[in-house]
This record gives sequence, structure tokens and C-alpha cells, in this order.
Amino acid sequence: MVTRRGALTGMAGAGLAQAGAASAAGPQARRRGAGTAGICDVAVIGAGVFGVWTAWHLAKRGAAVAIVDAYGAGHARASSGGESRVIRLSYGADPIYSPMARDSLTAWAQLSARGREPILHRTGVLWFSPATDDYMAKSVDWLTINKVQHTRFDLAGLRAAYPQVVFRDGESGFLEAQSGALIAGRGVRAVLADAGLEARVLKASPPERDAGGAYAVGPGLRANALIYACGPWLPKLFPQVLGGRITPTRQEVYHFGAQPGDTRFAPPALPVWADFNGGELVYGMPDLEGQGFKLAFDPHGPVVDPDTQSRQVTASGVERARAYLARRFPGLADAPLIHARVCQYENSSNGDFLLDRLPGHDRVWLVGAGSGHGFKHGPAVGLRVAAHVLEPKTPIEPRFSLATKATRAERSVY
Repeated sequence: MVTRRGALTGMAGAGLAQAGAASAAGPQARRRGAGTAGICDVAVIGAGVFGVWTAWHLAKRGAAVAIVDAYGAGHARASSGGESRVIRLSYGADPIYSPMARDSLTAWAQLSARGREPILHRTGVLWFSPATDDYMAKSVDWLTINKVQHTRFDLAGLRAAYPQVVFRDGESGFLEAQSGALIAGRGVRAVLADAGLEARVLKASPPERDAGGAYAVGPGLRANALIYACGPWLPKLFPQVLGGRITPTRQEVYHFGAQPGDTRFAPPALPVWADFNGGELVYGMPDLEGQGFKLAFDPHGPVVDPDTQSRQVTASGVERARAYLARRFPGLADAPLIHARVCQYENSSNGDFLLDRLPGHDRVWLVGAGSGHGFKHGPAVGLRVAAHVLEPKTPIEPRFSLATKATRAERSVY
């Protein structure tokens, strides 16, 4: 018997296996799905991580795909832009996100291996929390049951392995050995290149059918189906449907520089890390590719407009980051802030993604609500969306449906 999960996983394997042959054959090999009168099969609106991986899966299965973005692929305002993102498998006992992350890790690793520059850095991901934390215990159970390589640490073990970090009494942790960090903007562009696609700079509008029943996307561009993967711009395009259901929030990211010759805060001495205490997550990266030690606070910031929000970090945010360094990474307490970035999450009410049709349109899909943890899942999300488009009877995961997106924030996914 072939299960739904088995079918989706099989599709992913087939798509990855075709990658080398398709790339060697060139773009003409991927035009088998081209329609008549210059109409492409699918137009993807948004060249962030969900959009590019959806386009990748569609192209590998022979669809004629166009992809557009108002600012270009991996641009500075995008939730998928910038330098680095965590890729980790631990999601407590969540039955959806850990398997999706595991499948996505494989896809990212294969893409990284095909490129000239690395996309995936397997630094490992170190989690630490109070030893009694239920979320962490369930994460370790999942890793154990699924035979994912990891190492558990009691307090003494943490202090011995990572003396540059201050661990509190009563804490424990574990290391996901094969996880790590993704280089975000580079990764988005690499996915497009691997699919033989280029993102066209175009500001899209809500869907309108022309006289022939196709959707007009822009000058000279029409499509039989549309996928809106616009991240924080989704509620701006569809305010009546998504207003209050997807909320962009301002998130600040800081990069601090260690002293010359100090390698304690770079791989292999330090992995990607996540401090999970009382449901509040603080996370960061070791110094990757000379970008400095990265620190970010996961709790949602103020609601913003992704087009117009200020991209300058606040003095209060930097002060908060320095106070955290003094407590946890005292060797960086006086480190210079070498650069910082303001981006945004696009949050659903509970942290679940949105993968569903636009009401009233059988061939228009809404894909988003990455909610701060979405980047790593790009390959698995793209696979699901491609299945929906090419096999319309594929059932929608209830947790990803529009109907489950409320307007009251009750976050349950970390």
C-alpha cells in the first residue's frame, strides 16, 4: 500500500534524481508543459524560499513555470534574504514539521553539493534548556526513534564541551549532529539556477482571468494557474481573506565580532545554538563565512509593513542583545557589533503554514505563513504545493488550510 506520505516522499526522490539530467539537458528540456498562445502552466508570485522550491519541483516534473518577484530573488527586504538561517529537526512531538525538516535537509544537502559555494553548513545544532523541559524531552525521543544522530549532555557535559557558554544550574541539552545553517539569499538563487529558471522583477496583482480563462500576470505573461508565495506581502495582496490571519512582525538580527584570533565562537568549536527556556527561544550562529557571531530573539516583534518599515536596528534591541551576551557568552560581552539586519516574520495565529486555494479560485494557491521557522522547510513545502497543482485531488493538510488560520495569536509551533 502506498501512503500519502510515501507518495509525496517518492515524488521528492524522483525530482532530486532528475536534477542532474535536467540541468545537463538545459531549459528546453523543461518546456514540455508549455501551453498554447504563450501561456505558461504555472506562474509563481514571489521568489522567496517557498516560491523557488515550488517552481523547482514543478519544473522538474515538466511544467512550464514562470516566477516573478516585486524586488527580485533573495532581495534585502525578503524574509528569505540575508545571510543565514537555522536548519534543525527538533520540533517536540510535532508529527509534521520534524519529518518535513528531515526531508528538506536532504534536499538542501544535495543542492549544496551541486553548487560552487556551500549553501548548507553542517555545524550541528545545540539545544539547551531546563532539564525538565517537556518540549526538549519529546524532541530527543523523536530523534532517538527515528535514528537521527545526536548527543545528549547533562550540565557537566555541556560545560565541558562548550566552555565559552554559561549554562545555568539545572540545564541539560543535546546536539543534532548533521543539522546546522543555510546561507539564505545564496540558497534561494541556487534553487532557481538549478531549475533553469530566472525570476522576473514584476509587481503582481490579485488574480484576474482574461477572456480565454487564463490569468494575466503581467505584460506578455499569462498562466493557467497561479501560486502566491509572497510571504509578508500576502495579507497586503489579499486583505479581505488574510487580514489578521497572517501578521508581519519586525525582527532584529545582530552580528558581533570576536577578538582577533579567537576561534571559540566559530565552527567547529561552536555549533548553531538554541536557548529554549520557558517557551522563549533565543538562537544564533557561530561565525560563518566571516559574518560574525549571530544572535536573534525569536519572540514576535511589533507589526510592520514589509515595504516601508525602518531597516535600522534599535538602540534598545542592541542593549538587550549585549545583556544576553554578558549572561550567556561573556567572551563577547564587549564585542563590536559588526553588522545588523531588520527583517520580518510572517506569522499565522499558531505558527502553522498556509497551503490552500484562494476562495473562489480552483487554480490559485496561497502559500506562506513561514512564521519564523519556514526557511528550512522550502523543499518539503514546494513538493506539497507542486502535488496540489499537478494532482488537484491531493488532499490539503488540515493544519495548513485557510480554515484553521485564526485572527487570535496562540502560538504553538516553535
